[in-house]
Amino acid sequence: MHERERHRIILSAVQEKPVVTIQDIVELTEASEATIRRDIAALHVQGRLRRVRGGAEAVHPPQLAGLAGRPFRVSESENIDKKRAIAREAVALCEEGDAVIINGGTTTFQMVHYLAARRLQVLTNSFAIAEHLVKHSKSTVIVPGGAIYREQSLILSPFDNDVTRNFYARRMFMGSQGIGPLGVMESDALIIQSEQKLINQADELVLMVDSTKFTRRSSLILCPLTRVTTVITDDGVTDAARRMVEDAGIQLIVAQTATATAKKEDSSSVA
Repeated sequence: MHERERHRIILSAVQEKPVVTIQDIVELTEASEATIRRDIAALHVQGRLRRVRGGAEAVHPPQLAGLAGRPFRVSESENIDKKRAIAREAVALCEEGDAVIINGGTTTFQMVHYLAARRLQVLTNSFAIAEHLVKHSKSTVIVPGGAIYREQSLILSPFDNDVTRNFYARRMFMGSQGIGPLGVMESDALIIQSEQKLINQADELVLMVDSTKFTRRSSLILCPLTRVTTVITDDGVTDAARRMVEDAGIQLIVAQTATATAKKEDSSSVA
């Protein structure tokens, strides 16, 4: 990752939390501790943040506490081919006029590119998804009340009396931090609180996770696997992950990525 991109990520991170640790930034950037220490020192000299013991803080600390996890802009381009292939399969499950819930996330966001010609009723807590659908689709868009968390592009509220309780959906489409035998995992308690309210308003839960999410873990369980109806993932999924999903009685849809499709076409032409 280029220095300029690391600096952008660091500056975004310190606007989300009162103090960001070196280890936090290492996980976000996948750079070494030594590199991050040099980056923090350089940004401190430039007056763009304050260096503190073990990390950094913003020159003007944020008024709203941040959420755990990577900022939306950081994660958006990660595994983009896989996310788009998964999103394409998710939209294929939608029928004209359906009422659906689309939870905020970088994988679910990719659905907007395939929803332009559809006319759905969409409840979403994603500011980015809502904005795109309003501008580029025929769907009716509903958002819950709450505060906008800019870095994750989420609209979250700790209160029960928002529009969520009055919306019924055939399906909810949701990403996650990770998935394992104990269930679907997330990284922040406030996100879990919001997602659990949304899950209760849908008949079916469609989990959209790229194959890397089967090896990621978090300390917070959002829901057990038994609540999930369908898992959509990419063709990099392992046999062990397939068995875990299928043994739980969950429908598994494997999306073919552009890379895999190209390889198949090359093999056919050689044959």
